[in-house]
Amino acid sequence: MVAAAHDSRPDAQAAIATLCETYWYPLYYYVRRRGYRAEEALDLTQAFFATLLEKEYLRAADRERGRFRSFLLASLTHFLAKEWRRASARKRGGGRTPLPLDLQAGESRYSQEPSHDVTPEKAFERRWALLVLERALSKLRDEYAAGGKADLFRRLAGFLGGEKSAPYKQVAADVGMTEAAVKVAVHRLRRRCRQVLRAEVAQTVADPADVDAELRDLMAAVGQ
Repeated sequence: MVAAAHDSRPDAQAAIATLCETYWYPLYYYVRRRGYRAEEALDLTQAFFATLLEKEYLRAADRERGRFRSFLLASLTHFLAKEWRRASARKRGGGRTPLPLDLQAGESRYSQEPSHDVTPEKAFERRWALLVLERALSKLRDEYAAGGKADLFRRLAGFLGGEKSAPYKQVAADVGMTEAAVKVAVHRLRRRCRQVLRAEVAQTVADPADVDAELRDLMAAVGQ
């Protein structure tokens, strides 16, 4: 996706805008962790995206920095260091067309984040990773619901993560399946989860060969 930053076609720009709308919160979270007050962070985040989409930063993107996550963080860090005074004066982008970001909801969300001593950069990476996982799980949930299996997904979702899940035998009794059938269903869910997660990550890297490395980094970030 970083490669699309160098593409002037309308669909490439639209793809970048969509990713910004999807992954804006980790950037806002990073700005707040840098010590900016809520109102400043709101203005800066919106101004950053307005500037980004005008290609002032997209043109300067390093083609070798193939992960959209890394590209955004580097661009935002530069933006904060060089342009924060001018950006603050713009008041959420000034006369530019802003992205439809629910920044007030972002501050509400930020207020519920756990406190910790990691650097703003590490906090950003963890929040980005969690958002990728949340989006993958949401898509899985929607798939199962569309197939009339919303309750089955709810019962099996615990087997996807590290949280304690009910024994297979208990789940089988709850959903009216054999224990063997539940084990097969969990296997299929895990396999589909990996596929959805890879597809989500693939949208944020320039080279498909980078997907595995990005996934490893995101999983490491979640464990921080």
